Amino acid sequence: MSINPVTPASGSFLAGIRVQLRVIGALVMREMITRYGRENVGFLWLILEPMILTVGVMAMWTVLHHESHGLGIIAFVLSGYMPLTLWRHMSSQLVSCLRQNLPLMYHRQIRLADALLARALLEVGGTTLALVVVYTATRLAGFMEPYSDLGLIMAGWFFMAWFSFGVGLILAALAEIFEFVEKLISPFQYLTLPISGMFFMVAWLPSEVQKLALYVPLVHCFELFRSGTFGDTITAHYSVPYLLACCLITNAVGFFLIEQVRDHVKFE
Repeated sequence: MSINPVTPASGSFLAGIRVQLRVIGALVMREMITRYGRENVGFLWLILEPMILTVGVMAMWTVLHHESHGLGIIAFVLSGYMPLTLWRHMSSQLVSCLRQNLPLMYHRQIRLADALLARALLEVGGTTLALVVVYTATRLAGFMEPYSDLGLIMAGWFFMAWFSFGVGLILAALAEIFEFVEKLISPFQYLTLPISGMFFMVAWLPSEVQKLALYVPLVHCFELFRSGTFGDTITAHYSVPYLLACCLITNAVGFFLIEQVRDHVKFE
């Protein structure tokens, strides 16, 4: 007797996955049109905004002859500011997503988690394209050496996006419970900037401070990214299991809070 490997249950599961993927794709397109309009310049601004800011910071540091412990200043800024842009966009743009998309919840196949994921994918996609364009331009202009390990760069970028998404979920839920939380997002991001790892490598710090710095998940993301950028010319300190645990915990807490806060979301 032959056995059909595709059971009705597995077939319905795959069909459900396809439906959810179409839903998320439609939400991404809606988010793009809502935020940037139908004009080409509006869409391009998704990529141009982080590009302009990154190029501006690189130019400023170069003019000021900022010290970077023997590392190429442009590569050091690029490996710091682009992941920082991903962190800032991901952890802030999700806050207003709930109330803006609540009317869509009347559709049976759309959930709050889908709207949050669609907005996150849009932010990751735009920032990733900006990273590729800026790196390609600086590399072709001879301002940067080739990256050392693409796998480590992708790992650092992936963990930065994943951890930022989890933090964004938590902040989005808390902002619906406590209205003042939304006003604290920008101060929160500025306060975490000195300890994020953008401006330093862990190896540059005193040994006592290194242990404290490695408690910050963002530091591990920057160290991973820069390890892939500079290779053996630096000593990078990071722990993938620690990052994995932080991402799992923040995302689990975030999704739990989102489900709990659904009834608190107010229409705009």
